[in-house]
Amino acid sequence: MIGFHRPSWWALLLTAAGALLFIRLGVWQLDRADFKEALLRRYAASSSAPLQDFAKVAQTPPSDAFPRVQVSGHYLVDRFYLLDNPKHDERGGVEVFVPFEWHDQSQLLLVDLGFLPGNGTEQAPQLPPLPATEVTLQGLYVPPPPVGFEMGGDALARQTRWPKSSIFLDPVEISRDLGRSLYPRVLALDADPASIYERVHTLDFSSMPPARHRAYAFQWFSFALAAVVILLVVNRKRAPRKS
Repeated sequence: MIGFHRPSWWALLLTAAGALLFIRLGVWQLDRADFKEALLRRYAASSSAPLQDFAKVAQTPPSDAFPRVQVSGHYLVDRFYLLDNPKHDERGGVEVFVPFEWHDQSQLLLVDLGFLPGNGTEQAPQLPPLPATEVTLQGLYVPPPPVGFEMGGDALARQTRWPKSSIFLDPVEISRDLGRSLYPRVLALDADPASIYERVHTLDFSSMPPARHRAYAFQWFSFALAAVVILLVVNRKRAPRKS
């Protein structure tokens, strides 16, 4: 029969504290996975939701929802911004954004026109012209694309010709480039079979999808189990050696 020594109080305390911490981190990772999956479900359901007035959500959009809105105004037709991200499509290409002026407001709404596939070369795709007259748009009012570290700093400020491109589109840099403030979210236009743009929008959880949160949760739970096992192994009584 295997016996165990009585561990010291500090060993018990350290093991209990470590195991509880690891379990807490694992539960937190599971909560994050559930939260992101719920957001993805809400995002998918929003594409067929009834239209709302943009004025109601323009400044204070709900943090856990994606309103489908309708807004009328004018494009700044000569101010294209291209999100050049090779991870978006194997053929290359760009996500095209244009500022939109709503009711002569000082703030501008950044509109995501959609993805324009490349032609297999390093040259940017040809951009079709936008209407200069007043138009009515509808789509999802969503958070802007995620930003990251860009070598050399603000790429937009170094460019003098339009369209301007960058591997990240920081709303702060766009606002500074235009000399006008932006609304806190972006309008991702509804899909249109007649449009040259591909509009298959989704939330960007590529760096940390729900499945990865669950993998980390399993890792933390394993650490908790390992802490208990180590305590038992260290304090196990060893059988006396035979002469």
